[in-house]
Amino acid sequence: MKIIQISPYFPPHVGGVEYHVKELADGLAKRGHQVMVASSCGRWTGELILIPSIDLFYTPMPIRIPSLKADVHHSHIPSPLFAFMLRHESPHVVTYHNDVVIPEMVNGHAMPRPFAAALEKINEKMVRPVLDEAELVVATTKSYAETSPILQDYLDKLRIVPNAVNVSLYPENREKKNYVLFAGRMVSYKGVESLLYAMREVQKRTNLDLVLVGDGVDRSRLELMAAQLHLRAKFTGRLERSMFIDTISRAEMLVLPTQSRLEAFGIVLLEAMACETPVLAFDTPGVNEVAINGGFVYSSIDELAELIQELHEDEIKRRMMGLRGRRAVEEIYSWKSALDHMESVYREVA
Repeated sequence: MKIIQISPYFPPHVGGVEYHVKELADGLAKRGHQVMVASSCGRWTGELILIPSIDLFYTPMPIRIPSLKADVHHSHIPSPLFAFMLRHESPHVVTYHNDVVIPEMVNGHAMPRPFAAALEKINEKMVRPVLDEAELVVATTKSYAETSPILQDYLDKLRIVPNAVNVSLYPENREKKNYVLFAGRMVSYKGVESLLYAMREVQKRTNLDLVLVGDGVDRSRLELMAAQLHLRAKFTGRLERSMFIDTISRAEMLVLPTQSRLEAFGIVLLEAMACETPVLAFDTPGVNEVAINGGFVYSSIDELAELIQELHEDEIKRRMMGLRGRRAVEEIYSWKSALDHMESVYREVA
């Protein structure tokens, strides 16, 4: 089957959607499909079509779109301009990765709510025609789709294909060390502040440390906040891949504190679960559906602090959660499973 993956960005550009599209393209090519990728940037060993674009607020605007003929056209949104310009192609599958919700702070600057609301409305006006014309729409979890103000209008042609990781890259039975881990971008919507407040309470009672992996515009502000709270917290910045996997595999637990719908799934949860590291995540649609397979969800800073304390004091429970998470990745969130599901979607529309 000739399949074209259409993504605003592609690795080495960093992001969850970019990673997903690359793994999907690689996996489909290994299964014998003729795969092309169309993007504004990137490098790939297969056929990559670079589309000249102007970058506008994390939304590349294509200057021109070449003729892209395939048995299946598969677009990925948000950043909807590529999909919008290709909405008449058929058959067309669209993966809707997450709602667009402009956070209060963007790149360290306050975002006035009226302006943010206007941007969200513009995005919706482009996304709906794309979804109207698509043969099928893909989401990564049912709970996120059913609570999305846009996706809930397209449930009749919705298919669920979860995100995935290559479980063989993540080690089992690693000795855990005495720290709680956060891994992600240091930006306001990730909710790191709530984790810092929770750890202040935890560290009053235990010697449990906090490690934060990642970088971003808010890193210096968060480092200052951690110092003011007198936390034992280590900010590592971005880590090389093997070092990151070693760090996540040795954590007592991983916390994903994001409360925004910009976080629709949380691939980092799968990475932790693949390492038998228990996870704690804020109770938001999509994320909660993943986290309960290898840990717990919470709804307040106090509840997070209690769960961290409880897991820290119960090694048997941590071990049970870790084993359960690894099993879930192997059975539900492997790339074999994701590719099987996606091929089924393609056969349905082709």
